[in-house]
Amino acid sequence: MSPTQTLVHDLISRHSITPQDEGCQQVLRGRLQALGFACEAVESGPPDFRVTNLWALRPGRQADAPVLVFAGHTDVVPTGPLDQWQSPPFTPTVRDGKLFGRGAADMKTSLAAMVVAVEEFLAEHPQPNHAIAFLLTSDEEGPARDGTVKVCEMLAARGQRLDWCIVGEPTSTAKLGDVIKNGRRGSLSGRLTVRGVQGHIAYPHLARNPIHLAAPALAELAATVWDEGNAHFPPTSWQMSNIHAGTGATNVIPGELVVDFNFRFSTESTPEQLKQRVHAALDRHALDYSLDWTLGGEPFLTPPGALSAALQDAIRAETGLVAELSTTGGTSDGRFIAKICPQVVEFGPVNASIHKIDEWVEVAAIDPLKNIYRRTLEALVA
Repeated sequence: MSPTQTLVHDLISRHSITPQDEGCQQVLRGRLQALGFACEAVESGPPDFRVTNLWALRPGRQADAPVLVFAGHTDVVPTGPLDQWQSPPFTPTVRDGKLFGRGAADMKTSLAAMVVAVEEFLAEHPQPNHAIAFLLTSDEEGPARDGTVKVCEMLAARGQRLDWCIVGEPTSTAKLGDVIKNGRRGSLSGRLTVRGVQGHIAYPHLARNPIHLAAPALAELAATVWDEGNAHFPPTSWQMSNIHAGTGATNVIPGELVVDFNFRFSTESTPEQLKQRVHAALDRHALDYSLDWTLGGEPFLTPPGALSAALQDAIRAETGLVAELSTTGGTSDGRFIAKICPQVVEFGPVNASIHKIDEWVEVAAIDPLKNIYRRTLEALVA
C-alpha cells in the first residue's frame, strides 16, 4: 500500500463516532510535529460530550506570510445495523477496487491525503514562502457547537491570518475531481407548535382540531416561492421533516400539533426575512401557535479566485477533468471558517456512499486526491 492508503486504513480502524476522536488527531499531530508544525489541542464541550480539536501551524519563510489551511473532521456518523455491513465498519476492507469502512469517504481519506501531500511537498520545498495550517475537529457530524466554530473564535481573537482554506469534504459526484464546492446554502430550522382544544372525535363542535387549523397555513408555506436564487445558489427551499399530533387513540381530537421544518436558503434571503414571512403567514390564518427557531448556519460563497483556480488546475493536471464550481448539498464547517477566511472551498472524493451502510472510496482515487492537494500547495505556497 502507498503511504496515503496506509494512513487511511489506520484512521478508519479507529471508532471515532462523534464526539470521539479515538486517537486520530494524535496520529496526525505526530506526523505534523515531525514536519515542524506547532500543534495545539483545543478541547471544548461538557464532560459528557467532550470535543477534541487540533490547530497546527507551520510558518512560512516570509514575515506575515499568507496561510493555506487544510480543514476537516475526524469524527464519523454511527454505523447503523452492523449485520447489514458486508465487512465490519471499522475494519478497513478492500473489495472490488473499493476501500470499505465508516469514514472512508467522509472524510478520513481526505485527511490522510492532505497530511501525506504536505509531507511530500515539504520534502521538495523545506522552506516554502507561505504558511500551512491544519484545523481538525471531532464535532462536525454532531451538533457542531464545540468544534471548528470554537477554534475559529479562538483564531479570530488572536488576529490569526487565514487566506485560503480547503475543507476535505467529499464533493465529487461521478468521478474524483468533477465538483468543487465554493459555497453552501444556509440552514434555518423551526419547530412550530399549533394549539387547539382536545375533545371527543364524535363532538367536534366542542373541540378545535389543530391539524385542520394548521393545514391551510402549511399548504401556503409549502407553495411559497421564497426567492429565485442567483447565479451561484438555487432558490431557497422550505421542507417539512416531521408532523406529530394525537394521543394514540383514534377517537380523540388532539389538542396540539407539532411540525418540524427547515429552510435551505440562498444569499438572496436572510434568516430574519424568512422568519418574518413565516410568522406573517401563520398570523394570517389566526393560529394559536409558538415557534422556536434554530439557525444551523448562514450561507457562504467564495467567488472564483486564486484558490479555486489553483485547485482546478491541479485537478485538470491530475485527472484531465474540468471541475465544476457548485454550492449544492448540505452545510459544512466551511460556514464557520468563511467568517475569518476570505477564500474557502471544499474538495474531496466521490460522495455516493457517505453516511450509508458499506461506505467506500475507490482505491484508485486515493493517491490522485493526495496529488491534487500537493499540486495546489505547489501553486499557492511554494
